[in-house]
Amino acid sequence: MSTSPKITVATTWLDGCSGCHMSFLDMDERLIELVQKVDIVYSPLVDTKTLPDQVDVGILEGSVSSEDDLEKALTFRKHCKILVSLGDCAVNGNVPAMRNHFKLSDVVDRAYRDTVTIQPQTPTRGVPALLAVVKPIHGVVGVDVFVPGCPPSADAIWYVLSELIAGRTPDPSAVTRFGA
Repeated sequence: MSTSPKITVATTWLDGCSGCHMSFLDMDERLIELVQKVDIVYSPLVDTKTLPDQVDVGILEGSVSSEDDLEKALTFRKHCKILVSLGDCAVNGNVPAMRNHFKLSDVVDRAYRDTVTIQPQTPTRGVPALLAVVKPIHGVVGVDVFVPGCPPSADAIWYVLSELIAGRTPDPSAVTRFGA
């Protein structure tokens, strides 16, 4: 009996709450079945610190809000055959994009100066520079599969991954929606 080779999967989160990765973990016992079919080669969920040169499926959660987020999105697009935009922040910017209605300098001042009583200051080290506008993933790179939800359910993520593993194009609208 021959078995199909495992597909490689990489995930990361950008600007968001990491709830989509929590939903990923909510697949519970299905994770055991999943690891029979995929190798998770890069993710906050595993120890690997370097994205491989070639990955079958890349999953990005969160919006593109900083230079660090932009670099991650560009890197994933370059190295992943199929790129999945997971969750409402990734698909439409969602909560992080609410700052788009304000001047960036006003947002930074509010966060680091106006609401601080001891040593108000804007950090200059260890914090990635914010982009002027928050964008969804497809605002900076091409995306192959859009999975809305805040967060998408474990069942929706399972469906999408199962379809991709089987070599089919999933229809996430059959199992999830914005805000679901």
